[in-house]
Amino acid sequence: MKISVALCTYNGERFLNAQIDSILDQHLAVDEIIICDDGSADGTLDILNSYQQKYPDLFRIHSNPNNLKSVKNFEKAIALCSNDIIFLSDQDDIWEKNKTETCISYFHAHPSIMVICSNGYLIDEKGTVQEQYYTLWDIPALLDNKNIDYYHMLATVGNIATGASMAVRKSFVREIIPFPQIENLHHDEWIAIAAAEQQNFAFLSEKLFRYRLHADQQVGGVCFPKNASEREKLHHKFDPDYPVRSFRDLKVTIRTLNDKQKRLEDFLKTQNNQIVKRWLKLIESEKAVFFKKMEKEHPLYSLFFKYVYR
Repeated sequence: MKISVALCTYNGERFLNAQIDSILDQHLAVDEIIICDDGSADGTLDILNSYQQKYPDLFRIHSNPNNLKSVKNFEKAIALCSNDIIFLSDQDDIWEKNKTETCISYFHAHPSIMVICSNGYLIDEKGTVQEQYYTLWDIPALLDNKNIDYYHMLATVGNIATGASMAVRKSFVREIIPFPQIENLHHDEWIAIAAAEQQNFAFLSEKLFRYRLHADQQVGGVCFPKNASEREKLHHKFDPDYPVRSFRDLKVTIRTLNDKQKRLEDFLKTQNNQIVKRWLKLIESEKAVFFKKMEKEHPLYSLFFKYVYR
């Protein structure tokens, strides 16, 4: 299997060298690095051009004439990749040296899997590992990796599949592009949901990248304080079998489902996408099951949410 990397940049000069060097330092070498720059005004393009001059057969740099923003920029970069497996890359992280080797081995052993994500480390601006947090990638382990229905989790609860950890088969790209422009839906969540619906998504527990926390990152929200209270919140949010213990638990679940339903309905008013249609049906079904269960176990709360809280 040949390897492409889809790397998107935007004013990323601070950490870009470390990320690119980690890609070049893989035990299993990559064959192509496609970079789409979204109009950087700092030294990003100078850095990229220096790598292209040094590795002219490896780097392909595309400068967008207009700022596409993250989702559409990744769509462009992924579409430009030509090899069997496409690794997505942010501009400010660091890959572990065995990242490509581990993922390619998994793809070889599991031919039906289209998308892989993995666990990772958190690091600060200086590269120091931050162990005082849970991350979204810890969720499977917190749930004891028990027969997780990733489609249900991703589609009805929230995303644990970040692009920094993602690898995709080229053959799957035609099923996910163009990315739907749904409010607050990022490219990584969309790719994971599309694969998980077909049971073609895998999550590896091994930590294969270092996700950098810093003030300038475009998307955050991946970490939570490592304490008993936060652990229980994560259990309630992501484990469908975890008992409801408070009014707040119910409110969070209903608000999440209502928000997803509205965003998908708004998209479908003007667009026709079968994956989104099936996703909306799942949300509607999940809401019906949730309210039926609440009527039985918490009848007073049920009345409140049915007639007062919308």
